Amino acid sequence: MTGPVVMAEGSSIEIGQHVQRTVNGWTFNMDTIWATLIAGAIVIGLGFWARSNLTKDAPDHVPTKIQLVWEAVVNQVNTQVEQSLGRLHPYVVPLAVSLFFFILICNWFELIPSEPGHTHLLPAPTADVNLTYALAALVIVSVWVYGIRTKGARGFFKHFLEPFAWLLPLNLIEELIKPVTLALRLFGNIFAGGIMLALIGLIPLYATWLPGIIWKLFDMFIGGIQAFIFALLTVLYFGMAAAGHDEHAEQAEGHDVLDETSTTATGADAEKDESKEPALAH
Repeated sequence: MTGPVVMAEGSSIEIGQHVQRTVNGWTFNMDTIWATLIAGAIVIGLGFWARSNLTKDAPDHVPTKIQLVWEAVVNQVNTQVEQSLGRLHPYVVPLAVSLFFFILICNWFELIPSEPGHTHLLPAPTADVNLTYALAALVIVSVWVYGIRTKGARGFFKHFLEPFAWLLPLNLIEELIKPVTLALRLFGNIFAGGIMLALIGLIPLYATWLPGIIWKLFDMFIGGIQAFIFALLTVLYFGMAAAGHDEHAEQAEGHDVLDETSTTATGADAEKDESKEPALAH
């Protein structure tokens, strides 16, 4: 993907340009690929490091700090999800947390300094719409699979006819728009941050440090917010896909409890009647 070129007197900075390789007619953005691989390796490394700390057998059996922090984060997320959306599959929260850290690291790559007027050595891969579309496709396909497995194919596709059958086209368009908006929201914010950093880089060196520091702090904040929004929408989409399933399950459980209660009461009444019969006969 290519983008606009920011020009200044005596210098130029290209925005949206990538190191590309063409193989059998397919064009690959190599800088996006290696930045994505590095971000993935960092997330996996952090996961193995956290796991090694979680499984340490301390002599005093006291949990490690990383274990306490991780359990607090996961428990808080699980609590918020259950209170807002009900019980979801255990796969949902780990996916959302993993996406959050992966996108956060990708976004913060934009903060790594680079030589003015040149392409970033390690650009933010989320500033490439190809990656954001891939992440959105991963999320929405997982949501569809989850919805079908939870409610059945008939129950899942039935919600496209609700509340009225004539809304089917609009409901389908809304469902197909979800991954597009999910991808473009993330891409647009990170891409705009890259443009701002490039513009700040055109300021003379003696005046660059203050606006550069301010914007990088703001860009770090925006990167965290966008990662959080992506993870939050992922959880919301899973909750929407399973909407109504928990209510039916609770109703079924309630009917079972009522049946058991009525059966128990009937049995108790029968026992009382049996106990009265000998007395009457006597």
